[in-house]
Amino acid sequence: MRLLLVEDEIMLSDALVYILKKNNYAVDAAYDGIEGDEMAQSKIYDIIILDRMLPQKNGIDILKNLRKRKIETPVIMLTAMDTIENRVEGLDNGADDYLVKPFDTKELLARIRALSRRHTDFIQDGNIELSSLMFDPLKTEMEYKGNKIKLTAKESQLLELLARNKNQVITKDQILDRVWGIDSDIEMNNNIEVYFSYLRKKLRKIGSNVEIETVRGVGYCLKEV
Repeated sequence: MRLLLVEDEIMLSDALVYILKKNNYAVDAAYDGIEGDEMAQSKIYDIIILDRMLPQKNGIDILKNLRKRKIETPVIMLTAMDTIENRVEGLDNGADDYLVKPFDTKELLARIRALSRRHTDFIQDGNIELSSLMFDPLKTEMEYKGNKIKLTAKESQLLELLARNKNQVITKDQILDRVWGIDSDIEMNNNIEVYFSYLRKKLRKIGSNVEIETVRGVGYCLKEV
């Protein structure tokens, strides 16, 4: 899962990015409203964590712009303004959740998990279910009929991306943006198949009923067999 954090307090942003990455989330950070708005419009993020008070463009204006453009990416709004009016304004303008500073990072992680479950109907207790295959993106582990295997961080991110879009073809460009980020080296495009090869081997090793199909010249698709 790829997250966008828009927060102008650099020390707080760096700390949150560290914690989120430690919990196996891919994270991009923006430090002002204009940069955050541009990145949010890329549509490559699963969840946006958006500070309300930002330089150049505030969080409410970013939120309004996203919803006006029909970008429905879930948004958790951060704020130091702890009034009912402020929270109502954020929620009325399209925020999915609201977190008041200072907050415990455990609560932020819990809210991210809750939003993830809310927008995906096949997540149970943090696990993604694909027929009899159970995949835990936080533990980077998958299990099929009692057989478990550990995944690398990138393998886990690839499987999660395909699992959340099962039976849909995901292009190489989309994979680069969502897994490696919008500033990824284009040469990585030639190595994506190597990562999928490792992932396929692990799926076969546990006897999984899920396979990754290569759509030549386009991308990849996850299917249950």
